[in-house]
Amino acid sequence: QVQLVESGGGLVQDGGSMRLSCVASGRIFSRYGVGWFRQAPGKEREFVAAIVGSGGVTYYADSAKGRFTIFRDIAKNTVNLQMNTLKPEDTAVYYCGLTMSAYSRNRNDYGQWGQGTQVTVSS
Repeated sequence: QVQLVESGGGLVQDGGSMRLSCVASGRIFSRYGVGWFRQAPGKEREFVAAIVGSGGVTYYADSAKGRFTIFRDIAKNTVNLQMNTLKPEDTAVYYCGLTMSAYSRNRNDYGQWGQGTQVTVSS
């Protein structure tokens, strides 16, 4: 079974930047869609961004457009989420997931998740 591990979370001030990384136990990112989701306390896990495995086409939630960038680092076997101009409402646990679909905004289409990494944006 493929394992995903997220890293890069922490505490950042309002307006700051942070980069999250998701590494897989095998070289599978070119074959699967990868999504970043987040879950704030008391809320459902929501879509943030996704990248298509085969061609690298990317998709973003409206809340992430213009501020976040999802990209693959083939050499490091990671899918990363660069987050700029962070806001307190971005505070959540961020998860990366794998989907057999090219991409999906629906968390139920993702069959494999990492353990999550906490992002806290202070005002």
